[in-house]
Amino acid sequence: MTEHLSPGDRAKFAAAKRASALVESGMRVGLGTGSTAAFLVRCLGDRVREEGLSIQGVPTSSRTAHLAREVGIEVFTLEDLPQLDLTIDGADEFDPDLNLIKGGGGALLQEKIVAMASNKMVVITDDSKKVDTLGAFALPVEVLKFGWQTSHELIKNRLESLGLGDKPIARRMSGETPYVTDEGNYILDLQLGHIADAPQLALRLNQIPGVVENGLFIAICERVIIGYNDGTTSEQGRPVG
Repeated sequence: MTEHLSPGDRAKFAAAKRASALVESGMRVGLGTGSTAAFLVRCLGDRVREEGLSIQGVPTSSRTAHLAREVGIEVFTLEDLPQLDLTIDGADEFDPDLNLIKGGGGALLQEKIVAMASNKMVVITDDSKKVDTLGAFALPVEVLKFGWQTSHELIKNRLESLGLGDKPIARRMSGETPYVTDEGNYILDLQLGHIADAPQLALRLNQIPGVVENGLFIAICERVIIGYNDGTTSEQGRPVG
């Protein structure tokens, strides 16, 4: 399979393949969203068909749910399975403390809820996502449709008070059509460049009326599996203390 992949996809596949070995029969597994997570779902589907792996999957988006069913993974919701053994997902950035920016694929709310319902979260990624300080990737913030312009202004004012970045940019599908999440909300992307205090920013953003959730995942991920273009992998655990 890997001979037909681009170097970047080969790295993603390598991380996904290694992470898929963490999954054992009987596990309740959160299935992430995005291109790297899609490789994981396909790897798990291969194990379902070839090894008889039996798992219960809780997808973090409608896209992932469709793919999981397609490859033979049983799909459930958190209403069915409120406590999960493991979530495996991608990330847009991760720092040395394994804090993350997620939400580039628009599924940050479900991703965070599923991760928090899990005993452990493992992130799979390529080495381009490793940064010293979060913020180069635009930080997604999910907001209610109702009054979203007001939420936009409140976020803009909050960023200005913190000395951070430009005004939020409303995510679009194409042209002027807004991007709409699975929950029917909008996403505002914050071009911050550098986030000196990610935990504080996450708290301050979620205090704004109309904000549903932000894409900062603080102290949630326990391990990152990193894939490289040559097909090798490495791991990084969250620092202790």
